[in-house]
Amino acid sequence: MRPIIATAALALVALPAAAAPPPKADLVIWGGPIYTAVDARPTAQAVAVTKGRISFVGGKAGAQARVGPQTRVIDLHGAALFPGFTDSHAHLRGIGERELTLNLEGCASAADVAQRLKAYIAERHPAGVVIGRGWIETGWPEHRFLQRGDIDAVSPELPALLERADGHALVANSAALKAAGITAQTQAPEGGQILKGPDGQPTGMLVDNAMALVRRLQPGKTRADKLEAYRAAFRVETAYGWTGVHNMSVDWLDVPLLEDLAAKGEASLRVYNAVEADQAGPLLEGGPRSAADGRITTRDIKLYMDGALGSRGAALFEPYSDAPGNRGTFITQPEHMRPILARALSKGIQVSTHAIGDKGNATALDLYAEAFKADPARGKAARWRIEHAQIVRPADIPRFGRMGVIASMQPSHAIGDFHFAPARLGEARLKGAYAWQSLLKSGAVVVGGSDAPVERGSPMIEFYAAVARKDLKGFSAPDWHPEETLSRQQALKLFTASAAYARFAENDLGTLTVGKRADLSAFSVNLMTAPVAEIPKAHAVLTVVDGQVVYAAN
Repeated sequence: MRPIIATAALALVALPAAAAPPPKADLVIWGGPIYTAVDARPTAQAVAVTKGRISFVGGKAGAQARVGPQTRVIDLHGAALFPGFTDSHAHLRGIGERELTLNLEGCASAADVAQRLKAYIAERHPAGVVIGRGWIETGWPEHRFLQRGDIDAVSPELPALLERADGHALVANSAALKAAGITAQTQAPEGGQILKGPDGQPTGMLVDNAMALVRRLQPGKTRADKLEAYRAAFRVETAYGWTGVHNMSVDWLDVPLLEDLAAKGEASLRVYNAVEADQAGPLLEGGPRSAADGRITTRDIKLYMDGALGSRGAALFEPYSDAPGNRGTFITQPEHMRPILARALSKGIQVSTHAIGDKGNATALDLYAEAFKADPARGKAARWRIEHAQIVRPADIPRFGRMGVIASMQPSHAIGDFHFAPARLGEARLKGAYAWQSLLKSGAVVVGGSDAPVERGSPMIEFYAAVARKDLKGFSAPDWHPEETLSRQQALKLFTASAAYARFAENDLGTLTVGKRADLSAFSVNLMTAPVAEIPKAHAVLTVVDGQVVYAAN
């Protein structure tokens, strides 16, 4: 038998290999407070970006390790960085057109409107119809809507169409009414109103669908016109600090135009399109579409339930307190909406319905419930939205959360409307008006937008309105329900995490999380700690989309 020989084995202890250095980033940002919109980790010291996506969120030392010779390092110098702010309800081409036409924002009176119109004609020498937008009669000494008589003297022969800020009414001067053939005998179309004076003659004020009576006077928009407007809008929006826009009421022909801009590297914003319902046939046939690596996405259709509160077109259950014979208007009748909703649900297309009055909101919810009942599985995943959701009966508020309907709201409407809403509604109906906090408590997802060009469109004004519920002078009416204000953390999510959810992009956008797209917004004040009154005075200092700096303040 062979002997067993014991050998002493040399024990080798493996030493841990030196950790590989992290890959170098394309962009590193630090030097100011950073908020992630992630509840478990709300703040950070630095963010790193690699190939358009967030590659690091954490301490400065960790980011420093990712700085290489080709890394761009941005010091915030005390400015505050957030996930990219998204305007969840705006009209992108309208924003650009506001920059290119007669802007009537801030007019203090009907006489002021006339003076601006006179100056515009003298400067531009327009040959056709004059288009303007932005007037609102709140606080005017005339205490009434604009009328044709206010502007006829400065434009006696040139047709002029001056749209109210809300986009739901316009005033046509006498030359425009004559050119359109509108007289005292003209009947308003369904869903519209032709306002008349004591003499039975039109005042020039055309509300909602009645505006179509003069639309033929406006020259058609060429491709060049649209491109100029979109380019102007991109400049304005990125300078405000928006990284994305949910683009409402989009002309179908604008979709390929935007996609082409993005393919050429000219679309500096992330755009999510909601197409006008009467033009949505191609979307309903072909399904959702995305272009330029998600820069332009089209998945939504826009419907209109009713009009606007300011022009008394919002549909109410009871008459307006300051116009007892008027309950507002359905712009689209329910029987017309039902087949559109059914088809959209079957095709996986999101629906966004404009609804402002309490009857408008209740009816939209009823129609959604009917559609969901026919296909509960699709309804549960639909993420359909109500745009504005301004005046809601308290009993209807829980329906948003229960049905999974997103309340897409614009905080600045509340701080502008309280100057006239109590007169329109009376005190009792203010309970449930602009009810952000109540909707959140009901379990609803609430997202924030600006409705620009109806409003100015600044994210600082929108954030301020959500947390202050006061106008820009610091005033709020005593019956304006301050309990509906939002905390700063809630307000932040309106424009970041919730906005991403509302466009089915929560896995890619909305928080500062490793792996998500590097859409970032930095502002001159810390929105989470600054005195409330300082917030609307702030401005964007940096806007980043897909890791590329698209705006930097000088």
